[in-house]
Amino acid sequence: EKHLVLLRDGRTLIGYLRSIDQFANLVLHQTVERIHVGKKYGDIPRGIFVVRGENVVLLGEIDLEKESDTPLQQVSIEEILEEQRVEQQAKQESEKLKVQALKERGLCVPRADTLDEY
Repeated sequence: EKHLVLLRDGRTLIGYLRSIDQFANLVLHQTVERIHVGKKYGDIPRGIFVVRGENVVLLGEIDLEKESDTPLQQVSIEEILEEQRVEQQAKQESEKLKVQALKERGLCVPRADTLDEY
């Protein structure tokens, strides 16, 4: 059966669940990575995918009858990757402006890469 897996880093995988163990480690077959940007999405083929259980946020079965009833528009891999890059650049620019505004007010924001992930 086809399953959707949401990972801790925000990626979405769709594939056929072949194996699972007591630690929620997964093996997915014919996996695609689905990237969403706005009302568009694109699928990147990934093949066999092994996911460590601690990275799984959500695992759910896909209803194949309702899978095609989506308001989203499927686009090519190149187009969705370009839109994702543009969205990330806009997010970075917005973050820079926010940090600059906080600095002007005398506040200091710790960088995300210096924070402990746990």
